[in-house]
Amino acid sequence: MENEKEQAIRSLFEVVSSIERKWANEWNNQNALGFSKSHILILDFLSQEGPKRPSAIADRLKVTTGGVTVLTSKLINGGFIEKTQHATDKRASQLIITEEGERALKQSHQQVNDIINTLFGMLSAEEVQMLRDIFAKCLLDPNQT
Repeated sequence: MENEKEQAIRSLFEVVSSIERKWANEWNNQNALGFSKSHILILDFLSQEGPKRPSAIADRLKVTTGGVTVLTSKLINGGFIEKTQHATDKRASQLIITEEGERALKQSHQQVNDIINTLFGMLSAEEVQMLRDIFAKCLLDPNQT
């Protein structure tokens, strides 16, 4: 029985890898703005929570502040976010989303929805929830289950 489970897991790994590649290909085909997932996460974070310091963005994305600098420079240069002085600490900067950034975020959300429909539209709501629950379970620490 363990051998069957092991073979099924190997097969699952191949399927998940194929879905990941298909998702990346769909994203690249539809991604007119040239944003990565991290760019969208930054825009989404700023849209939902307002102005943030680069360190808060780094904490949210689990990257270094240097990584945030690299990611945000593209967004700043494109006019999607602006760097301003922090309201209470004049020595610190903060980042805010612009109207252009809000429009780009809306466009990116539509692209994500289109990809999700392409990849998972044939599944029922129950199947999607089951798939989500299974993958979430796989992310748990095995020592805590």
